Amino acid sequence: MKTLEVAGIKKQYLKNRSACKVTFKLPKEAAPDAHKVSIVGDFNNWEGGAAVMKRLKSGDFTITMELETGREYCYRYLIDATKWENDWCADRYRPNPFGCG
Repeated sequence: MKTLEVAGIKKQYLKNRSACKVTFKLPKEAAPDAHKVSIVGDFNNWEGGAAVMKRLKSGDFTITMELETGREYCYRYLIDATKWENDWCADRYRPNPFGCG
């Protein structure tokens, strides 16, 4: 298993499958008063409640997802079902149905 970590994104490439375990982390500075943060994107049909992130003791929010390798994904963070936030450490930004993320 090969691991690659870029600031708030950690990727673990699985040897026996064409999948990657990706850990996303939204820093507490991005959502200091948030009660609920979800990661939404084309990997879950932009479903707001499909991937709720866990709040850490540090105040950061995190989630690990298994995604298919060999493609790019658009995603954004949805804070308390009202505010959209980009991933500050994303590989790149491109337009999507919910802004640019």
